Amino acid sequence: MPIAGYGNILITMSLKGDCKLGELLCNPAYDGFRMPAEFEQHHGCIMIWPERPGSWAYEAREARKAFCSIAEAIGESEQVYMLVSERQYENALQMLSDKIRLVIMDSDDAWARDVGPTYVVDDKGNRMGINWKFNAWGGNVDGLYMHYDKDDKVASGFLKYIGDMIFDAHPFVLEGGSIHSDGEGTILTTEACLLSKGRNPSMTRNEIEDILLNTLGGRKVLWLPCGIYNDETNEHVDNICAFTRPGRVVLAWTDDKNDPQYEMSRRCEEYLLQQKDAMGRSIEIVKLPVPSTPVLVKESDLQGYVFEEGEDVREAGERLAASYVNFYISNKSVIVPQFGDVNDETAVNILQKEFPGRTVCPVKADVILLGGGNIHCITQQIPKGEKL
Repeated sequence: MPIAGYGNILITMSLKGDCKLGELLCNPAYDGFRMPAEFEQHHGCIMIWPERPGSWAYEAREARKAFCSIAEAIGESEQVYMLVSERQYENALQMLSDKIRLVIMDSDDAWARDVGPTYVVDDKGNRMGINWKFNAWGGNVDGLYMHYDKDDKVASGFLKYIGDMIFDAHPFVLEGGSIHSDGEGTILTTEACLLSKGRNPSMTRNEIEDILLNTLGGRKVLWLPCGIYNDETNEHVDNICAFTRPGRVVLAWTDDKNDPQYEMSRRCEEYLLQQKDAMGRSIEIVKLPVPSTPVLVKESDLQGYVFEEGEDVREAGERLAASYVNFYISNKSVIVPQFGDVNDETAVNILQKEFPGRTVCPVKADVILLGGGNIHCITQQIPKGEKL
């Protein structure tokens, strides 16, 4: 049956694939595909070389150092694909080791999680990429920049490069940072993001849920009410809550009742305690503290940017959406952001207990946060599996 609000979706052929161009599938779930959890085994990881002058100050000099540190840490246990424009290729080649594979591809910014493909796999080891529509986190309603045509082509471009089949989900708007999966049929998201007026305003919550379940092979969607305070993505789930194993999550938390995040995290906790996952389990919650001192934009942080017309700009005193939940799980490590806060070490220790088989690697991430996201936002895992 066609997906509600969707119609049949055309499967776009990869350059190296075996399927016939124009073949129709009802939906990935119907054909036995599911979105694996991030803690399952990966083939690799997609990243994008930072370049946008409105996101990364002083020609992204400091941002590139941070991206390189993260890429090299991930590259210890899985293949990293760094997408880079032709004009920046030589620069990236000089700064990255040989284990990082450079792929020439244009983009509008460097948020691989949100513009890259969301992968699904089946029990035969096949994998396929979902190509969502990207509109810069809100399009004409509250998008963060006006021109995002290159970003919207990244997912399909990469899938063609690597030789995986594409499931084209256009015109449905979704970013990868707005969903998590436990790998066993439970999809985690936030109402604040997916029901925002800048995404799919003509669709009901039930229609959106149908698309998530049918496209990601899920059986239940958990709708957290909100995310991290002042998160300009309309509160992506990957900044507030993440699965550490089926039936267990880390939830960003503060005990400071004067912090607006307290009430937001409390509402999420209250919701989760009332829910069961797709397998009928209660949700175990591990509280992961946010930085003890809110991370604010300083006057000195505002130098070195070049903004285009209509682009979102920072202001001194603005609170940034700092969260340790925005980590990346690689095959052998967990890359966790650090903010120079007393809770940095606490977060590392909590996550090390949650991932005893992996090494937790702390990475200073202030410059990425200032750009508008963090470690999970600039990475997109490619699950282990055979190409279709």
